[in-house]
Amino acid sequence: MEIFYLWGAWLLLGLFAGTLAGLLGVGGGLVIVPVLAALFALQGFAAQHLMQLAVGTSLATILFTSLASLYAHHRRGAVLWPLMWPLALGILPGGWLGAALASWIGASALAGLFGLFELAVAAQMAFGRAPAAQHRAPGRGRNVLAGMVIGALSALLGIGGGTLTVPWLVWHGVDVRKAVGTSAACGLPIALSGTLGFVAAGLGRSGLPAGSTGFVYWPAVVAISIASVRSAPAGARLAHRLDRARLKQVFAGFLAVLGLLMLGKSLLR
Repeated sequence: MEIFYLWGAWLLLGLFAGTLAGLLGVGGGLVIVPVLAALFALQGFAAQHLMQLAVGTSLATILFTSLASLYAHHRRGAVLWPLMWPLALGILPGGWLGAALASWIGASALAGLFGLFELAVAAQMAFGRAPAAQHRAPGRGRNVLAGMVIGALSALLGIGGGTLTVPWLVWHGVDVRKAVGTSAACGLPIALSGTLGFVAAGLGRSGLPAGSTGFVYWPAVVAISIASVRSAPAGARLAHRLDRARLKQVFAGFLAVLGLLMLGKSLLR
C-alpha cells in the first residue's frame, strides 16, 4: 500500500478508536488490534508476526491516550490513588508476562483468543448488566493480585484494561465514575509494561518491518496516537447527547463481527 493511503488509514483508525473510547469508555485496542492486523497483512508483513505487531503497536498507542485520559479524570477527582497504586504494582509484572505469553503462543492462537475476547465483550455490552456491588473496597494484597491478572490479560490482548478493571472495582463497591477514572489511570502502567515487553520479545526476530522496534511498529503508533488523543474529548461530549444504550448495542454488533472475523482467520491459518 502507498504510504499516503497507509497514513490516512491509521489516522482514521485513531479517530474512530478515540471517539469510541470517549463515547463508550471502552479501550481503543478492541478496534485497533484487528484493523491493524488487516492493514499489516496488506502491507505484506510476515504472517507469523502479524498479531504480535498489532497487539504491541496497540499497547504503544495506549501510552499516549491513557496519559490524556488520566489527566482529565484526575482533574475531576475521579482517580482513587490508594486503590490505583496497589493495582499498578501487580499490573507492571503482569503486563510483562502477558507480552511474553503473546510472543510464545503464536499469531494464530493469539488471533483466536482475541476473537473470543471480543465476542465476550460484545455479549456483555449487548445483554449484560453492570456488576452489582458485593464487597467493600478490596485490600492492598487482593488489588496487587488482581492487577497481575488484569495486566497480563490486557497486555496479551493489546487493550487498556478498562473492560477488566472497572467491573473489579464496581463489584467491590466503588462508584462507577471513580472506577472508570481509576481504570483510566491503570491504563498507563498496562501500556508501559506491555509495550516494553513486546519490544523485548521481538528484538532479534527476523522478518520484522523497517520502522519497528521489536513488536512495535512506530509509524502506526504516531498516526493513531495523534488522532485518538484529539478525538477522545469529542467522543466524551457526544456521550452526553446521544442514546448510549442504543450505541452500546450497535458497537456490540460491530465487535461481534470483528471477533468472528478474527476467529475465522485463526481457524484458516
